[in-house]
Amino acid sequence: MTDVHRLLLGTFVRPAEETGTGRPRVEGVYGYLVRHPDGLVLLDTGIGRGDEETEQWYRPRRVALPSALAGVGASLDDLALVVNCHLHFDHCGGNPLVGATPILAQRAELAVARAGDYTFPELLDHEGSNYQALDGEAEPLPGVHVIPTPGHVDGHQSVVVAASDGTVVLAGQSHDTASAWSADALAARAAELGHSAPLPVAPPWMDRLLALDPRRVVFAHDAAVWEP
Repeated sequence: MTDVHRLLLGTFVRPAEETGTGRPRVEGVYGYLVRHPDGLVLLDTGIGRGDEETEQWYRPRRVALPSALAGVGASLDDLALVVNCHLHFDHCGGNPLVGATPILAQRAELAVARAGDYTFPELLDHEGSNYQALDGEAEPLPGVHVIPTPGHVDGHQSVVVAASDGTVVLAGQSHDTASAWSADALAARAAELGHSAPLPVAPPWMDRLLALDPRRVVFAHDAAVWEP
């Protein structure tokens, strides 16, 4: 049996300058643990410590990765595989804690992250790190698919899991909110629903994910869950 657990890895305050509403907003940072018969898979590892400017700008409050895992009966030593949806500091902050556990990232994302001015280098290539670079889709375990979903960044990827209660999309930050996903899901089906042009354009990978018949879609910064 394969199932998925959401982990609260921390919160931060997105400043009014970034929200588009004129008001600051507290956002959650969520990781997802997949219990698979062949081992535990973790999507994202939490908020790393940045420089003082970043700390003051976002005012993060962290949940230590070991504590978050313990809350669902797991530990760092139990992890078989880690996937980062992308390598910004609020998604790869706990990477140095996973030692030599394989970490999957798109090759292009690794190159951008290592080039500088993208993430904090001490969160990336820690001693003993074991990054496995992907060039597009992969199925690292049966029924666990890593699928590129560029948009937030070019190297963004999501994880699709054949869970015991249906297909679950761990969308990461492909969309900031469930409502944004819903809008793109409807845009992808607009012609099928009988709407005429002009129509909104969904990301080209949206059809690929919808073809997998997701029962749930979950997100890195929104606790809301999309269901068809």
